Amino acid sequence: MTGSGAGGGPLEERIRRVGLVLGLDAIGFAPARPSARTRFLREWVARGHAGGMDWIARRLEERIDPRLVLEGAESIVVGALVCAPPPARLEDGSGPPGSGRTDDRTEPRGRVARYAGGDDYHEVLLERLRAVEAALSGLAGRAVRTRCYVDTGPVLERAAAEAAGLGWIGRNSCLIHPELGSHLMLGVILTDLPLTTDAAVADHCGTCRACLDACPTDAFPEPYVLDATRCLSYTTIEHRGAIPEPLRAAQGAHVFGCDVCQDVCPWNRSRPRVPLADPLGLRARLRARAAWQAPTLAWLLDLEPDAFAEQARHTALRRAGHRGLVRNALVAAGNAADPTLRDAVARHARSADPLLREHAEWALARIDAGAPAASASDPA
Repeated sequence: MTGSGAGGGPLEERIRRVGLVLGLDAIGFAPARPSARTRFLREWVARGHAGGMDWIARRLEERIDPRLVLEGAESIVVGALVCAPPPARLEDGSGPPGSGRTDDRTEPRGRVARYAGGDDYHEVLLERLRAVEAALSGLAGRAVRTRCYVDTGPVLERAAAEAAGLGWIGRNSCLIHPELGSHLMLGVILTDLPLTTDAAVADHCGTCRACLDACPTDAFPEPYVLDATRCLSYTTIEHRGAIPEPLRAAQGAHVFGCDVCQDVCPWNRSRPRVPLADPLGLRARLRARAAWQAPTLAWLLDLEPDAFAEQARHTALRRAGHRGLVRNALVAAGNAADPTLRDAVARHARSADPLLREHAEWALARIDAGAPAASASDPA
C-alpha cells in the first residue's frame, strides 16, 4: 500500500471510503499503463467493428496508453454506480405524458435501455467522481494532478475497471461485478498518485454463452468481441444514417439501445442480492421517467422536436436526437405491424427528410403485409 498521507490508514482505503460516502457503489485502482485489453483496440478498429465512431480512431493511442492523456499519470481511480432497476409496472397504469391514451397494455410499445430513461448518468456519475477528485489532494497531503471522465475522454473505462479488480469482461464485452452484476455505469479519474492496484477478478463466464445466443443481431463474431456495427446500442444511438435493412426485423421494439445480452446473463438474475442503499438519491435520479417507461410507438411517432427536447432534457436519450428516435420508432412500428400505427407512419412517409421517409416506407410495407409481430417482443 502507499503511504497514509494526511489522515489515518492507507491512502487507497481512505479514497475508497470517500467514494462510497459520496454515493459510488464500488471503487478500485488500476495502473495507468497499456494492457493487452487496451492494445486489442487497434485490431478491433482495423476489423471495422467501430463503424462510424471515427472519434475512437482519432485518439486511438491515448485510449491504449492513459499516460498520453495525463502526463505523469500513475494510477486510474475507477468508480462504479449501479443502474436503477426497471419499474415493476408502468406508473399508475397510464400511457406516457402527452399520449392522451389509457394503457390497456395492448398498444405497441418501444423498448428503451435501462440506463437511459432517467437523469443522464454521465452527469450524475461525473458529479460524484469530481467530488472524489476534489478530495484527493487533501487525502494525499500534496497537490495532485488529475483528469476525470465519464465516457467523454479517451479512456477505456471497462478495461480500467477490470484492471482495478471491479470485475471481469464477460463474453458480451460488458464488465461483470461478482456482486453487483453488469448493469454498471463507469467513470475514471486519472491521477499522478502511485496507488496500489486492486487484485484482478477471475473470469467466471465458464462455458455459458447465453449472451451470445440471445443477441438479436448476432453482434458477436466471437466471444468477448463485439461488432458495434451490428449492435442495437450502436445502430439506434450512435449511427446517424439508415438502419441497415438486414438488421431491422431483429431490432424488434428497441427504440434506444438494447439490454438483451445483460438481461439473460446469469450474473444479473439475482444481483444485487439485496437492494442497495441510496442515501443520496442517486438511483432515484437515474430511474426511468414515466415518459420513457416503455413509451407507446404512437406517442413516439407523434413526438415533435420541441416536445422531445423537453421530455429528453438531461437524459442520455439526447444522444440519438429527435430524428434518430423517430427513425428507430418507425422500424419498431414496422416490426409491430399494427394497423393502428399506419396513419402515424404514413405521415413520415410524406416527410421532407429522406431518412425518415425511407424508414416509413419500409414500415408501411410491413404493416400492409401484416408482418408477424414476434420480433417486437413485450418491452415490460
